[in-house]
Amino acid sequence: MTQPERPTPPSPAPAPSRSTRRRWLWVSLAIIALACLIAFIWVRRHGDESAGRAGAAGASGAGGRRGGGASAAASNAPQSVRLAPVTQGDMPVLLNALGTVTPLATVTVRTQIAGQLMEVGFQEGQLVRKGDFLAQIDPRPYEISLLQAQGTLAHDQAVLAQAQADLRRYEILLKQDSVSGQQVDDQRFLVKQTEGQVAADQAQVKTFQLDLTYCHIVAPVDGRVGLRQVDAGNYVQTSDTNGIVIITKLSPISVIFTLPEDNLPAVQTRLNSGAQLPVAAYDRAGVALLANGVLRTTDNQIDTTTGTLKLRADFPNTDLRLFPNQFVNARLLVNTEHGVTIVPSAALQTGSIGQYVYVAQPDNTVTVRTVKQGIVNGERTSILSGVQPGEQVVIDGVDRLREGAKIMVSAPVASSGAEGAQGSARAASGARVHGASGAWGASGASGAHAHRHKREEEAS
Repeated sequence: MTQPERPTPPSPAPAPSRSTRRRWLWVSLAIIALACLIAFIWVRRHGDESAGRAGAAGASGAGGRRGGGASAAASNAPQSVRLAPVTQGDMPVLLNALGTVTPLATVTVRTQIAGQLMEVGFQEGQLVRKGDFLAQIDPRPYEISLLQAQGTLAHDQAVLAQAQADLRRYEILLKQDSVSGQQVDDQRFLVKQTEGQVAADQAQVKTFQLDLTYCHIVAPVDGRVGLRQVDAGNYVQTSDTNGIVIITKLSPISVIFTLPEDNLPAVQTRLNSGAQLPVAAYDRAGVALLANGVLRTTDNQIDTTTGTLKLRADFPNTDLRLFPNQFVNARLLVNTEHGVTIVPSAALQTGSIGQYVYVAQPDNTVTVRTVKQGIVNGERTSILSGVQPGEQVVIDGVDRLREGAKIMVSAPVASSGAEGAQGSARAASGARVHGASGAWGASGASGAHAHRHKREEEAS
């Protein structure tokens, strides 16, 4: 009996060589060294950042303490300001408006007959008087027409004289019963017809005489002639739109300006009382005074699109400083209020409490005072309530002021004009305040120096 064959066992794997084991060992050591290096760098970087944040926090805390001390010292330091006195005087009520210089007369000189322009008798820009010679049109055609009309008139006058003589004879014969009444009536009608023809001839003669007058063109108004519109030698007609020249009346002249309808009652009240309201004309910048005049009249209706009213003021303009169509700033003096309290406009401030001013106190501090504003006239403003004449208000250096803040007067402003005596007294009091403030400033400066020296010692 045959026995089954036994399976052959697998041959064992060959053992790794010594060189392979050594290579794997070096790779493992390199991996471990790289991991250690990365861990070292991470720990070092995060440690430096933590230390930097801590140092910055400490420095900022110290700096904040020093900055807070400096801010506190600065807040306690006096603020340099300029003061101005509150005065009492007259305040004009002025209305400012935009206006245009408008001549009282602008005439375009046109020919009234057709003909050749023979002569121009003016210089461009010349000042002329009414009746001065301007131009001459060829009169010869109209002289011939005049002679013809005069001949026709003479003929018809002779016919009329004959008809009148026949009528007188017929009337005598009618009394003698030598002619019929109808013949006498016919002669009367003939005389009437001839009289009508003579009247027409006389009108024709006057027409040609007037045409001869029109050939000699003269200035219709006083004024200044502009640029010549046509030269001598041209044929001019009545249909020419440009005419020969334009004459503008310059003296006197007017300014037309507009005001809001809200200002009309005050102006109308003054005009109805018979008062003459002065008007001053300034240049485009509103600085140079060009002329002074008076308000003459107002328009008869308000412009509904703008809510304004036109007014006209007359100016003598003898120096010809106002020119037609020139833009000007008109200032109308409506009234003058007397004995009002006045402060510089720079002293007024506006905030949540309304309008207020800083009033200087005898102890070199300021207090906030709410005021009620009145009329504003440029750099001056009237105050209805809140301050009294003689007090000092701050006009410069109000940026960092508050209630009770200390001040140091740098340059007090003295009043002028009729307030001379009070202004001198207030200027003297201002000088005393300035001296006291100066002493306080010196002591404050020495204290600040000692404080700075102490901080330097602490820092060292």
